[in-house]
Amino acid sequence: MTRPTPEITAINRPYWDGLAEGALRFQRCDGCGHAWLPPRSHCPACLGTQTRWEAASGGGRIVSWVVYHRAYAPHLQDRIPYNVAIVALDEGPRLLTNITDSATGEGFATGAPVALTIEEDDGLHLPRFRLRG
Repeated sequence: MTRPTPEITAINRPYWDGLAEGALRFQRCDGCGHAWLPPRSHCPACLGTQTRWEAASGGGRIVSWVVYHRAYAPHLQDRIPYNVAIVALDEGPRLLTNITDSATGEGFATGAPVALTIEEDDGLHLPRFRLRG
């Protein structure tokens, strides 16, 4: 089953190029300092348009997670069970991702420290995380 792929645009290209180069990049507003993901043309905090790209350190913490035991889309059937987590990067942005240590969430805890690992999946580089410590 063919998995959906993201549309690469001028706005998000630095994000995807960064992952292919081994770095997780996020945007920061030059006006108010707010940092965010996913990429967008303006700051979600102040609507400023003067932004810059920064590379994340690779550290973060689990905010929340869920484990899926049923595929809600046909292309996910072969991945059951799998987890989806919200990770807050040390720099502030949050992103939806997966924790690679356990498909079932074993050992996960809110606030648990995680470290970035970039994995290739169907030709696409994706930011995923593993538990630290």
